[in-house]
Amino acid sequence: MQTSYLRLGAMVLTSILVMFGLVYLSTFAASHIWFSQTRIWMAIYMGAAMAAVMLSFMFGLYRNSKLNIAIFAGAALLFSGSLYTVRSQASAGDAARMKAMPPHHSAVILTSPGGEFFRLGSAQPDR
Repeated sequence: MQTSYLRLGAMVLTSILVMFGLVYLSTFAASHIWFSQTRIWMAIYMGAAMAAVMLSFMFGLYRNSKLNIAIFAGAALLFSGSLYTVRSQASAGDAARMKAMPPHHSAVILTSPGGEFFRLGSAQPDR
């Protein structure tokens, strides 16, 4: 395998790790950051899409047709499988689903205007 393909793989893996970290930027407080299977699967499908896009844009640098087809096929399988897993929550049991709620709700708190909607005892948003 050529060094350029190894570099492509390293770029995609690095991107997946960076994207996994970036999905936590929407968290309201550091104490809300917990491991989430959903965020792992999201980072994987973003990385799979990125692999296909990167290979498409740099197609002239990668001349091994069979390996290119294998990368596109692998990216499509990873994308499909991880998207299915996120959408169906097939890998998450009840406990894992409940553990994923604080980071998810933390993002809602962060993006709500002034957090007014979340005042205790208020059934209606203050407007």
